[in-house]
Amino acid sequence: MIRQAFVLGAGLGTRLLPLTAERPKPLIPVANRPLISYGFEHLLSAGVERFVVNTHWRAEAYGTEFPDAAFRGRPIAFSHEKPEVLETAGGLKNAEGLLRGEPFWVYNGDILTTLPLEPARRAHEKAGNEVTLVLRSSGGPLQVAFDEKTRRILDLGRRLKTPHEPRFLFTGVYLVEPAFLARVPAGKKVSVIPIFCEMIRAGAKLGGVVIDTGEWWDLGTREQYLAVHQALARGATPVEGVAPWVDSTARLGREVKVSGATAIGAHAQIGAGAHLTDCIIWNRAQVAPGAQLERCVVAGGAIAEGELRDCDLVTPVLD
Repeated sequence: MIRQAFVLGAGLGTRLLPLTAERPKPLIPVANRPLISYGFEHLLSAGVERFVVNTHWRAEAYGTEFPDAAFRGRPIAFSHEKPEVLETAGGLKNAEGLLRGEPFWVYNGDILTTLPLEPARRAHEKAGNEVTLVLRSSGGPLQVAFDEKTRRILDLGRRLKTPHEPRFLFTGVYLVEPAFLARVPAGKKVSVIPIFCEMIRAGAKLGGVVIDTGEWWDLGTREQYLAVHQALARGATPVEGVAPWVDSTARLGREVKVSGATAIGAHAQIGAGAHLTDCIIWNRAQVAPGAQLERCVVAGGAIAEGELRDCDLVTPVLD
């Protein structure tokens, strides 16, 4: 059993601006819960007992969200990256001391998935891989060339210019042996991808496992953010409550109409006569009386007024 996980939480979230101006992307609410909490729960189901999360952009938001540095009683150790974000491999190297020389899961903080993890762990340990990538055969950009007979990765994004076609999606979930960290230069900003390519060239054990069961979503853009709420509302994966999701502390005025895959967070205020369709209203956001909103995201502290469609409303952030 692999008992620890490194969850990537330091990215800048530029594709989701302006919503990520006030918080890291893994902390955006999904059905009124931080996105990263779904990943934590998924990993708990695989036997993980402790988490390491790297931070950079709006790092203080993690302390606000997890003031006890724990999730469901399991500890979270935060690895801060400064003055700049170190990317995936650099972030792993920066957290090497927190990973205690033991195998670990790596899990992107901006995905939501229910793919079964146990088959990946078994495949990793049976093959004796240094790294095992969890792949899918559809659902996003197909950038990985993989030999299903040898179960080895052959190329990534055609970087090695091999004749093998990239037919698989990399899910952002993988298993890593501590020996991998010796390949990463300390204090350098570097992605795992060039290091994986060097492993392929050297014939190192970079393996893969294809898991097409379960659901998988990347929440990199506002369209994907709205779409995952639609999927959850259809019951694609169980979440607390039934859409529309309305927190018990939210205040709704008279004759408010809420429909579709709408989520209304804690202490939000919805004025009398407002109509909300497929909207995401964050904690402490406000919707003015009589407002008509469709496919809008209203961040905490922002006020939505009038008739709006496909708008993101945020309050300015002062550095």
